[in-house]
Amino acid sequence: PNPSDSEISSGQAQANAKAGEVGQLTNQLAEAETRLADLQDQVELKMEEANKALVDQQTAEDAASQAQADADAARRESDAAAEQIEAARQQLDGFIAGSYQQGSTMGSISAYLGSTSPQDLLARAQLLSSVSGSQLNGLQLMEQAQTEKSNKDAAARAALEVAQQKQAAAERARRTADAAQSAAVQAQQGQAAQTATLEASKNSVEQQLYTAQQRVAGLQGQRQRYQDWLAQKQREDDERARQAALAAGKGGSGGGGGGAVRPVTGSASAVVERAVARAMSQLGMPYAWGGGNAGGPTRGIHDGGVADAYGDYRKIGFDCSGLMIYAYGGAVSLPHYSGYQYDAGRKVPLSQMRRGDLLFWGRSGIHHVAMYLGAGMMIEAPESGMVVRVTPVRYGDILPYATRLVG
Repeated sequence: PNPSDSEISSGQAQANAKAGEVGQLTNQLAEAETRLADLQDQVELKMEEANKALVDQQTAEDAASQAQADADAARRESDAAAEQIEAARQQLDGFIAGSYQQGSTMGSISAYLGSTSPQDLLARAQLLSSVSGSQLNGLQLMEQAQTEKSNKDAAARAALEVAQQKQAAAERARRTADAAQSAAVQAQQGQAAQTATLEASKNSVEQQLYTAQQRVAGLQGQRQRYQDWLAQKQREDDERARQAALAAGKGGSGGGGGGAVRPVTGSASAVVERAVARAMSQLGMPYAWGGGNAGGPTRGIHDGGVADAYGDYRKIGFDCSGLMIYAYGGAVSLPHYSGYQYDAGRKVPLSQMRRGDLLFWGRSGIHHVAMYLGAGMMIEAPESGMVVRVTPVRYGDILPYATRLVG
C-alpha cells in the first residue's frame, strides 16, 4: 500500500517537534552542566582553602609553641636572676650587720677609734669603702640583669600573644572556609539534582524522537518500495547496465604512507623521572581529601560536605596536592595546599611545559593541581569518589603558567 502525503507530513511534523524539544533540552542541559562544573570548581576551591587554613593553623600553633617555650625560658632566667639578687642583698645585709657588731661598719666611729695610727685609720677607711662599694656594685649589676631578663620576659609574652592571635585568625579562616565550602556543596548538590532531572527529560524526549523518526522512515520506506515496484520494469535494464559499468570502473590502486611517530629526544632529569614513576605507581588509588604525604597514601579527613558524603575520612588515598607531595617526596618538600605548591618552583608558560611540571586550575583561586606527563597527558587525583588516573590535559580554567620544581 502507498501511504498518503498527509500521513508522511504528520509523522514528519511530530519528529520535527520532538527534535526541537530535544534541542531545547540539550541547550538547557548544557547550561546546567556548565553551572554544575562551575560549582564543582567552587567546591574544590573551598576544599583547597580549607587545606590552606589547616597549614596556616599548624604554622600558627608551631609559632605559639615556640613563643611559649621562649617565654618559659625567659621566666626561668628572670627567676634565677631574682634569686641571685636576693642572695646578694642578704649577703650585703649580713656584711653590714657583722661589720656594725665588730665596730668596723662604714659610718661607725668605733671602726676608726680602734686604729693605732693615722696610717691605720686611713687604711681602714679605704678597706671599708672598697668592700662596701664592691657589694653595692654587685647589687647594681644584679638589678640590671633582672631588668634585662624582665624585658626578655615581656618580649616573649608579646611574641606569644601575637602567635596566639595568628592561631586564632587561622582557626577563624578555617571555620569561614568550612562554612563557604558547605554552602558551595549544597549549591552543587542542588544543581546536580536539577541536572539529573534535565538529563532524564532529555533521554525521554530523545526516545520519543527516535520513535517518531522510525515511524517517518517506515512510511517513507513503504512509499519508496511502492514506487520501486511501479518503476521496477522500466529501470531493470538501466540498472543492470549501470551495475556493469560500475563493476568495470572499479579497481585502481591506492594507499597512503604513514609517518612513524618520532620519539621524543633527550631525557628528563632523574629526579623528574623518579617523581613521575612514584606518581604512576599510585594509579587506581582512591581519592581521599586531606590524604597523602611524602611516605605514601594516608587516611582522609572530615570536611563536613562532599568528602564526608563519599566517606573520604574512612579511605586511604590521596587528594590532588597530597599526590604531588608523594611524587616529589625525598627530593622537594611541598606543603599540603595547591596554592602554596604553585609558588614552590619556577613559573614556565604552558607552551614550554614539560614532563614533571605541575599544572594548576582556578583563575579566581587555585583549586586543583596535577602533574604533566608529556604528549598532552597528565596524572591527577581528581575528586571524591574517583581514583588516581592519567587523563588528557584540561585547558578550561587552567592557569597560564606551570610550576617547574627541578631543572
